[in-house]
Amino acid sequence: MRVGIMGAGIIAKKMALTLNLMEETTCYAIASRSLEKAQDFAKENKVEKAYGSYEEMLLDEEVELVYIATPHSHHYECAMLCLKYKKPVLCEKAFMANAAQTKEVLEAFERENIFITEAIWTRYLPSRVMVEEAITEGEIGQVTMASGNLGYELTKIERLMKPELAGGALLDVGVYPLNFISMVLGTEVEEIITSCTKTETGVDAQNATILKYKNGTMGIAHSSLLSGTEQMGVVYGTEGYLIAEEINNITKIKVYDSNRNLKWERKVPEQLTGFEDEVRACVLAVQEGRLECPEMPHAETLRMMELMDELRRRWGVKYPFE
Repeated sequence: MRVGIMGAGIIAKKMALTLNLMEETTCYAIASRSLEKAQDFAKENKVEKAYGSYEEMLLDEEVELVYIATPHSHHYECAMLCLKYKKPVLCEKAFMANAAQTKEVLEAFERENIFITEAIWTRYLPSRVMVEEAITEGEIGQVTMASGNLGYELTKIERLMKPELAGGALLDVGVYPLNFISMVLGTEVEEIITSCTKTETGVDAQNATILKYKNGTMGIAHSSLLSGTEQMGVVYGTEGYLIAEEINNITKIKVYDSNRNLKWERKVPEQLTGFEDEVRACVLAVQEGRLECPEMPHAETLRMMELMDELRRRWGVKYPFE
């Protein structure tokens, strides 16, 4: 499958490498708002075609799938442009800047019978199945709570400080702990307690959230642009607990009994880059004529965005374009 990339930043480079390493795909085209930047990207990353505008790339009939790698603030515009040219889309997380954009995009793609999915790679990785199997097999008993955190010192990245680019910790890194907790505890959130510390520009610099579910389980998530964290996902049960190391790309899973004795640990399978699983899911879905990936259904993408909207509402964080 020939893939075109929108946006020529750091994450686009990782996707280009992935596509070139895979047997199922070709990194066919790159589009930037600067032709020079696109040409430099193509040369450095072994891409066949370079375009100086997004629309020019979408006019290329050889492009079979588009990966959107622009800032969150531009995802809506890019997705709707792809829809105009009836191109299937893999859109980098966070899917859109808010739930209103998400709902409009998903409904539009479904109406036109065109595939689109969110590139939240932890939903597609083998580690997700490994965690689910450990829980299902009763390794830690009945689940009572889950927690997740992800933080880096990222204050020097200008994009993340700008509200007009949908900056802040939540959409960039906070989405991972929230998705980890959702994959473990489900969707029936009954109560939310949350707070954040803001930057001078008004976006969230760090945040903490407690989610209480209807069945009594609880999730605790925090993320930060101010400092590095241990970046673990933990699932607690009546007979022990599970630790997933590196929550945004799990490297190892450890299971302990209720006395904190290690029962077992398992490494995840080796990767090309980690992006290959979401790409393979897209290729399969498009070939089968599906409109979404079962790993990240449209309903779950919308629900997660609605949750993040609610958190921002409670924090008083609003983007200028909203």
